[in-house]
Amino acid sequence: MARRELSRFHDIAASTKTRGQGIGFAGVGIKLSLLVCDEVLTETRRGKVHVATSWRLATKHKAPWRWVPPPGLVTSSHGTGIRILLKNPLSPLLDAGFLETALQRHFEPLLDGTFDDVLTPHYPSGLSFAVDGRPVPRREADPFRAPISVRLGRRRRPAVVGYLVRDTVPVAEDQRGVGVSTLGKVIKRGWDWLGLSPAAPDLVSGLIEAPGLAEALTLNKADFIRTGPRGMTYLAYRKAVQEAVSVHLAAWGEGREPAEEARRRRTRPLERDLQNVLGELADEFPLLASLVERQSGGQKRLPMGGRGQAPAAAVAVGAGGAGDATGVEEASPAPQAPDTAPGTPASAPAPPQPAAPAGAHQAADAEPSGAALGRQGPRRPARYGLAVQFESRPEDSALGRLVESTVWVNEAHPAYRRAAASRSEGYHLALTVSMALAPLAVEPAGVHEFVTAFLSRWGESLDGGGRRRRRA
Repeated sequence: MARRELSRFHDIAASTKTRGQGIGFAGVGIKLSLLVCDEVLTETRRGKVHVATSWRLATKHKAPWRWVPPPGLVTSSHGTGIRILLKNPLSPLLDAGFLETALQRHFEPLLDGTFDDVLTPHYPSGLSFAVDGRPVPRREADPFRAPISVRLGRRRRPAVVGYLVRDTVPVAEDQRGVGVSTLGKVIKRGWDWLGLSPAAPDLVSGLIEAPGLAEALTLNKADFIRTGPRGMTYLAYRKAVQEAVSVHLAAWGEGREPAEEARRRRTRPLERDLQNVLGELADEFPLLASLVERQSGGQKRLPMGGRGQAPAAAVAVGAGGAGDATGVEEASPAPQAPDTAPGTPASAPAPPQPAAPAGAHQAADAEPSGAALGRQGPRRPARYGLAVQFESRPEDSALGRLVESTVWVNEAHPAYRRAAASRSEGYHLALTVSMALAPLAVEPAGVHEFVTAFLSRWGESLDGGGRRRRRA
């Protein structure tokens, strides 16, 4: 930083960063450190400019700083170094083992060779971590992990890379599910954010890196924005990752339980109607477009076994071995046309299949057993649009909630029980879905207008003539 930039560095809301080009914003992290530190010393150097400041929290409302002679933290011709003096001499931040574990957990992609190709353009000079002068060890790419590679649009370089692992014993609770990282920082882990539910969620883990999601980060870097243009970017990436992960889960036989599948059959007609309604509302409420499953010429189909012609390539999902890339492809993540035209799924190469365990892992490209795959034969195309599922939340007064691209209907709500008793579940579900989608689609002042428009389109879809009447 230049001297003037270092001076502004101490302002609470000041920042010279551009959203999307890094994971930080307004120096929030270092400013939070004032709460546990007696002093924060910042030294910066740019060419001939070499300055430093000392900063502390005097009261709850005052954080004075002053210029000090540079102590020599920065030895190169440019860069910034920070030294913090903790209030508590027994703080775990002074424990080398704690620091190394925290770095490996929160910055795993920066310490794993699997992600070098996608991260090198963002860190051309490389990165290294050291604790007490000892380098934090890096992990080389593991051939027993199932690789994931997603290319968005017509770009040749993957926008998302990562891996999945299926263990033979349950993994640690904080490692279950798929983690999502951006620019090397792990944002969250689990299955909820991805909207998938394997049969044995405690046996499957993984991690993906998506640098493009940096622009959709929340201020605390613990989640992603789900509204507005940035929310659409996040949902588009998420849909592409869903497809890539689902290929491996299907190959491993991680399908739904029979009871869950029976309930899914009950909601599929409802979801098809929802897709038609959302397709019509997307022009009036553009933020709904990320929940519409469609592509030019008809509904998007994924080649997961069956007959027909493959769709044109735009998103390629790698699902093979380390140097392999099979073609699970879609048009752009941005929606184009309603999913009304019929289509047949494409015939695709067989997905990667697990072999006998090697250590605690199973390879992705070996021959599976019949028991591992479960039901054989052609699979129907997977769907990744808006889904409806049920949950029991007696303590919640809401009819339902939107989690990623799934509306969870509260079946413990008195209104749902009354609707079920009077055989009016369809209207109740329509109202629940509209109220759950309203915060995504419009500002609070426009909720009534959105719910009214949604229910109107829902009613028109009964005879299938809503869209045709408007085109006439």
